[in-house]
Amino acid sequence: MTLAPLPAQPAATPWPTQGWPLGDLPAGVDLAPLLDQAFGPEAAAHLGETQAVVIIQGGRLIFERYGQGRGPDDTCHSWSKAKSITQALVGLLVGDGKLDIHAPADVPEWRGAGDPRGAITLDQLLRMSSGLKFTEIYLPDQGSDVIEMLFGKGKDDVAGFAAAFPLEHAPNSFWSYSSGTSNIASRCAARALGASGADFEAFMRARLFEPLGMTSPLPRFDEAGTFIGSSFCFATPRDFARFGLLYLRDGVWEGRRLLPEGWVDYARTPTPQNPDGLDDPYGAHWWLGIAGPGSFSANGYDGQFTVVVPDLDMVIVRHGATPMDLKQNLPVWIRALADAFR
Repeated sequence: MTLAPLPAQPAATPWPTQGWPLGDLPAGVDLAPLLDQAFGPEAAAHLGETQAVVIIQGGRLIFERYGQGRGPDDTCHSWSKAKSITQALVGLLVGDGKLDIHAPADVPEWRGAGDPRGAITLDQLLRMSSGLKFTEIYLPDQGSDVIEMLFGKGKDDVAGFAAAFPLEHAPNSFWSYSSGTSNIASRCAARALGASGADFEAFMRARLFEPLGMTSPLPRFDEAGTFIGSSFCFATPRDFARFGLLYLRDGVWEGRRLLPEGWVDYARTPTPQNPDGLDDPYGAHWWLGIAGPGSFSANGYDGQFTVVVPDLDMVIVRHGATPMDLKQNLPVWIRALADAFR
């Protein structure tokens, strides 16, 4: 398939490493009706609580608005947006020659003779096609493996907890969204680097956050020293926008390639999914298409989004707390926000 071209940083626009260069909304763009749905009197019934909306276009901050009592320096929960950060960390180690995503993943629990899980690759983990049994349900009374992993008996060793599950399908034969596989991938990255806990956090900061000027991220680690790459990296909306801009710019920042060539394309190349068609399109730890063809996004449970829109040279960040019964409104709202610029 042909992927949408990724635009380069305009020559006259500084990179936002020190601070975001400012711009204006294009003439004729009217966001008022959509902002009413997010922040107005009817917002609670439409999207729940919206804490922040940040829009970057052409590398410039052209719009931001925050919920009551919030501002640009307040950190927000990533939830599953952390999965896309995990994908970037894996990419850095691929670029260093320390990881091969098509080789069997380095998972000690799968090394037993004849263990069919030993064939699972890091690529299959990133594409949610490992075949591992894992119940990604967010209601504790419905046998939720993800809640047990993050807050129950798995919380001290999230990757070990997830790696203990058996195969439910042959690897690469069935797509199933799983926070467990993200934490296994995160531990694979740590093992490849030979660092965990504070040492792995130092790697995250030196190789990813600091080059982008991201000063706010607060990644969370379990007692085993694994970055909980499925769910926990707090940051400000502006810093999440910097991360989105890195992907919009094909992994290049200030003229220097940070992510290996082709890694962003790998993230946004569709993964074969199940024929029932009930799931949104997915790439490799990034969702696809929420803001129109060619767009891709880091999505989080409570309605957290970092959306990369190549055809508009745009990054949209939305943070909030949207109840389950309103979740279906968010993709519609984000698509409408992007379409307002088309």
